[in-house]
Amino acid sequence: MSSCIFCAIVDGTAPGRVVYSDDAVLGFLDIRPVTRGHTLLVPRIHSTGLDDLDPAVGASLFRAGQRLAAAMKSGPIAADGVNLALNDGRAAFQTVFHTHLHVVPRHDGDKLSFAKGFLIRRDPNPDETAALVRASLEAAG
Repeated sequence: MSSCIFCAIVDGTAPGRVVYSDDAVLGFLDIRPVTRGHTLLVPRIHSTGLDDLDPAVGASLFRAGQRLAAAMKSGPIAADGVNLALNDGRAAFQTVFHTHLHVVPRHDGDKLSFAKGFLIRRDPNPDETAALVRASLEAAG
């Protein structure tokens, strides 16, 4: 789908700070992160939402989310917890209509900075953050 920004990131025609890749899923930093390390996991095959997401691809998507969440907890990101969120449809605040799973690292006591993150949504050093997420995945194996 040529007008889909996530498809363009998957095929390499649009920039993205890629932190995860397997045969079915690509992961890259959210350009408007709520917290440092906020990553989007997208199926390599376009689907607009859960209605047209192949269940096997959905399983791969959540498997990647589980792996990334574990890495964020055990690696340099040092998260105390992780939110996994999939917004399905405009009413659920989906803004890019290519199925994607948000992986959002959380830290104890971060409620105020988490709420602030929804307003500011910026990472002062996304290249360094991408390196930290990749290092977390490498350390987790």
